[in-house]
Amino acid sequence: MQKSEGLKRIVELRAPRGTEDTLPQQWTLWRRLEKVCREVFELAGYQEIRTPIFEDTRLFVRGIGETTDIVEKEMYTFFDSASGEEDSSITLRPENTAGVMRAYVEYELYKTQKFQKYHYIGPQFRKERPQAGRLRQFHQIGIEAVGSQDPLLDVETISVATQVYDRLGLTGYEIKLNTIGCEKCRPPYRNTLKEALIQHKKNLCQLCISRLDRNVFRVLDCKQEQCREVSHKMPAIYEYLCQECKEHFQAVKETLTAIDIQYELDPFLVRGLDYYTKTVYEIIHSSLGARNAICAGGRYDNLIAEIGGPPTGAVGFALGVESSLLALRNVLKEGASLLNERTSTPSVYLISIGQEARKECFKLAQRLREHGLSCDLDYEGRSPKAQMRMANKLGVKKVILIGPEELEKKLLKLKDMATGQESLVREEDILQLKAQ
Repeated sequence: MQKSEGLKRIVELRAPRGTEDTLPQQWTLWRRLEKVCREVFELAGYQEIRTPIFEDTRLFVRGIGETTDIVEKEMYTFFDSASGEEDSSITLRPENTAGVMRAYVEYELYKTQKFQKYHYIGPQFRKERPQAGRLRQFHQIGIEAVGSQDPLLDVETISVATQVYDRLGLTGYEIKLNTIGCEKCRPPYRNTLKEALIQHKKNLCQLCISRLDRNVFRVLDCKQEQCREVSHKMPAIYEYLCQECKEHFQAVKETLTAIDIQYELDPFLVRGLDYYTKTVYEIIHSSLGARNAICAGGRYDNLIAEIGGPPTGAVGFALGVESSLLALRNVLKEGASLLNERTSTPSVYLISIGQEARKECFKLAQRLREHGLSCDLDYEGRSPKAQMRMANKLGVKKVILIGPEELEKKLLKLKDMATGQESLVREEDILQLKAQ
């Protein structure tokens, strides 16, 4: 029988390109990463802050920089029809620092306490070519230390990041460190860099040629191989640093050495955001290939003033969740098994024999949960043997069996799945399992 021509083809619906679903069995590593981050952040005095996933587009144009790749090519920007303004637009946040600083300014948090520490977690959005560990909707966990220009804070943020990775058991990561100076010392270096790059103009990509006049530092950030070959032959910024920047960078390097954190100087590391000043750094992992950054940060002493606040020193980092998890899976021996682990296993599984026992199991489950004991039961009408197989599959340590005999005696049969030992107990005895 032929299908009617009028029938519509069923469209196979999938997650949008550049996004991923995180399924229940994939949450184990996610939760481990989040838990370790929160523990390390809180030990260092960072408090959680959450901001909207979309902001006024002008925040990113002013904060990140109009000539950055993010603003020019990667932002998801929409006309805000609900605003009532003809030219109003909103942008899904491509990074979280600008939003946190906007909140710092909007609520005048500097008036209550100038120096504050924040940490955040959440999705970010960029129009990038999707690849392993790099998505269009991706997640970042980060910290911001606001209200000081002390170089010790630069080191603290790097140290916090390494503590996270060390606790997770990630080995093989490297720290790339640089300074990009400040508004005092960058102009002469900018001129020197531009003159040197013009001599190699024919070897640059078209985008970098356009950057020569608009933002020459972006050439150093280009990932095109021919541009990297040129940029790595350019003069380094170090001889152009003002005295303040020299002393600041020297303090960062000496303190990192003093607390036994190894790093490698990279004079061509500039990061992709215009708000950075002085210290910049990346933590990379070779298992990820060419785009190997798993965490990046630096100092941004001018950002708060750029968006309308008082001049305020600040430094922080953003840890890429997907890229960090990919590195962990590549390194940890247990990574493969963790991918398929359940995020939670009930403490107790309730098995019923007969319809009346099934009703009692359901009521018992509610009471146990009210007392903080995790439990589950069959909702598919399985036989008692099949219920026991499910308990084995879930890996529960204890099983409660209720049948006609248990109902009559008003007792519960408790089975230890490891030893096979069974005993008749009262309901109040079951609650003791929470403490075990």
